[in-house]
Amino acid sequence: MTLGLVPLLAAHWPEVERIYGAGIATGHATFESAPPTWERFDAGKRADLRLVALDPAGRVLGWAAASDTSDRCVYAGVVEHSVYVDPAAHGSGVGRALLDGLVAAAEDAGVWTIQSGIFPENTASLALHRAAGFRVVGTRRRLGRMTHGPFAGRWRDVTLVERRSTVVGS
Repeated sequence: MTLGLVPLLAAHWPEVERIYGAGIATGHATFESAPPTWERFDAGKRADLRLVALDPAGRVLGWAAASDTSDRCVYAGVVEHSVYVDPAAHGSGVGRALLDGLVAAAEDAGVWTIQSGIFPENTASLALHRAAGFRVVGTRRRLGRMTHGPFAGRWRDVTLVERRSTVVGS
């Protein structure tokens, strides 16, 4: 499948929100119970580190975005990211294309570490991240309690993954 990676803009939000919601519904994507508004998403994600994957017809197949982990200057090159793929496009290379694109954009922006928290049960995401050069740092036990979905009321572990740039900060 031929994909185009382009900056995630407000015009993409309806499809991004739908894909985000599908991930939330699985119970394996996030502690969030619903997608944010566009305004909240836009304010919380770096504009230079937001991508969508488009099919040849221009449909959004997935998205990736990152935010700064801290406003302290020593962490200026550390971001936390999310990547979501439309369920209909799982296994088609969309996630890998988004991660590769995000890594390239992050390195262009001077980012030396990209990190994320992934539920251990989300084995597909963990495998994707390993294939894209991320390593498991560790597992944070019983980090948070789910408030929604199939795991409501359950304490969840979160596996911390990171990718250290071989170009920036080395």
